[in-house]
Amino acid sequence: MPRRSAGSYRVGIARREAILVAATRHFARSGYHKTAMTRIAADVGITEGGLLHHFPSKKHLLLAVVERRIVIAAQWIDETNTEASGLDVLRKLLELTERQLAEPGLMELFVLVSAEAANTSSPAHKLFAERYDNAINGLAAQLQRAVDSGEFRPDTDCTAIARDCIAISDGLQLQWVLSGGTIDLLAATHSHLDRLARAITTDGKGLGDHVPQNAAPSLGPSPST
Repeated sequence: MPRRSAGSYRVGIARREAILVAATRHFARSGYHKTAMTRIAADVGITEGGLLHHFPSKKHLLLAVVERRIVIAAQWIDETNTEASGLDVLRKLLELTERQLAEPGLMELFVLVSAEAANTSSPAHKLFAERYDNAINGLAAQLQRAVDSGEFRPDTDCTAIARDCIAISDGLQLQWVLSGGTIDLLAATHSHLDRLARAITTDGKGLGDHVPQNAAPSLGPSPST
């Protein structure tokens, strides 16, 4: 079997990324069920058969879109400056919530796939299991720096808090979707993180009236693109 050249491999990677960008845009705008594979393929300039070469089914494409969203968000959190305070880390979680609200279609996709992840035979199960492990460990390490610096109480269980933060974030996203977007997700997240900060900071300081300043990255292409 002939080996693929480095050039064709790069083209394949670029095309796969282009498909994910187009799929993310359409899923976010029109929803997963209302988006046809032919429409995504047309945006990328390929046939539906060419699209299926990269993603064997619409469900495979959905999983890849959600995985891309998770990776982008995780990378942004992981890149927090090592000199950032513990409160800065909590504020960054609030900024991420603001970014999620700016792309409600992607939030709905996340909830859709997370429900499937409960099935241990689903590819989504492995993705979400790894996602939770990585997210909890990464966030716990950042919170531990605040314990080591004396900003957070010495008895702070950073792993448990990281797990709670992620669970509450995911749970609020589910409630937001089920409510049709009527829940004030940003206010609910701020309330939780502010209570948490007051409980674990050595001086009892909370987040205050911190308002995110659009610092979070786009988790997908802008709806205007």
